[in-house]
Amino acid sequence: MTDFNEFNKALIAEFRANGGKVGGQFANANLLLLNTTGAKSGLARTNPLAYTTDGDHIIVIASKGGAPTHPDWYYNVKANPDVMVELGNEQFQARAAVAEGPEHERLFTQMAEVMPGFAEYQRNTERQIPVIVLERVE
Repeated sequence: MTDFNEFNKALIAEFRANGGKVGGQFANANLLLLNTTGAKSGLARTNPLAYTTDGDHIIVIASKGGAPTHPDWYYNVKANPDVMVELGNEQFQARAAVAEGPEHERLFTQMAEVMPGFAEYQRNTERQIPVIVLERVE
């Protein structure tokens, strides 16, 4: 896990140093930083995530690369749905909600059409991969 954590730390630093632009495998991806409060620890956590949009909402997927368990940040937004989003040079508060039913299916399909890797992740796990809707809070 240390290698993954180090990779994320470097990606977060690159994102912040370059106004949301990164190189490597995420060079042309829509990427944001999701800042959450730890469900158990109460500590600030930051995760780089791919996203799409749906109207005024930002959509992220709790895929964890198709792992059998949800990512930690998913439990954080379930416990503490008030989050901070970094998008390019902009930072704003948002409220996270888990999409259910037809909305989940529609938004997951939308993401998978843009980034087919998400469909592969779903095929590789028995869990339903959650879709999170981020709504900006003014």
